[in-house]
Amino acid sequence: MSGAPANAPGAAISKHGFWRRARRNKAFMVGGGLLLLIFLIAIFAPWLSPHDPYTQNLINRNVPPVWYARGSWVHPLGTDPLGRDYLSRLFYGARISLLIGASVALISGLIGATMGMLAGYFGGKTDMLVSFLVTTRLSMPVILVALATVAIMGSSLWVVIIVLGLLKWDRYAVVMRSATQQVRSLDYVAAAQSAGASTLRILLQEVLPNVVPHLIVIATLEAASAILLEAALSFLGLGVQPPLPSWGLMISEAKTYMFFSFWLIALPGSALALLIFSINLAGDGLHDLLSPEGRS
Repeated sequence: MSGAPANAPGAAISKHGFWRRARRNKAFMVGGGLLLLIFLIAIFAPWLSPHDPYTQNLINRNVPPVWYARGSWVHPLGTDPLGRDYLSRLFYGARISLLIGASVALISGLIGATMGMLAGYFGGKTDMLVSFLVTTRLSMPVILVALATVAIMGSSLWVVIIVLGLLKWDRYAVVMRSATQQVRSLDYVAAAQSAGASTLRILLQEVLPNVVPHLIVIATLEAASAILLEAALSFLGLGVQPPLPSWGLMISEAKTYMFFSFWLIALPGSALALLIFSINLAGDGLHDLLSPEGRS
């Protein structure tokens, strides 16, 4: 067997049909468009940034944005307390946030999807073990465990990514377990078993393609959650370390000036909110598109 029948849940969707429905889905188009824009800004940050985001100039510290009287087009969004161009740091900060969101979603997705598929396919003791691990993980608050771990191991970009990736797999496991349990009882899986296909082949070629829509939707939610957690850790000084332009770190560095130069917090805060909004909106639209009701 090489694939699911057309009427099987999660069967492959016609590309043309998918994009035709996608154009009618406002949530997916708006969220996906904003996310694509932020992604392009992150990719082309070295060419779009008017200045080096790490270059300090204390003479020009706390220059306001261009719409203020003291503003200048030399620094359209002003400068931070160390005189670094704020627009450039916002552009490079998009790289940090997207890297963390994608990396954490990938690491936690590999762990959680593997555990969930094994539990859903084999059941029995494997299911009991995975359920125990999920329950144990859910008993530990992510932010507290992350804070303690980062404080012990030391804070850096890759430490934050690894710690969050090892803590955010539970939702993948729960959803993939349920989806695999539904798929394993279908005719094409039974046919593959009768044909003598190996367990690995059945999981990778029969089960996985038909639970991928669930995996994609969960990945968008977890990526947004990971970005927010990184911002919280960076704000507390236990996440991304200076001089990297993390949006959470930029908010933390500006909190002393919140009553005098509120835009130092408002700009990275707005960028962070826009990114989370676009990911969640795109994920919600994607869920509608990939659900059986959306495909009908």
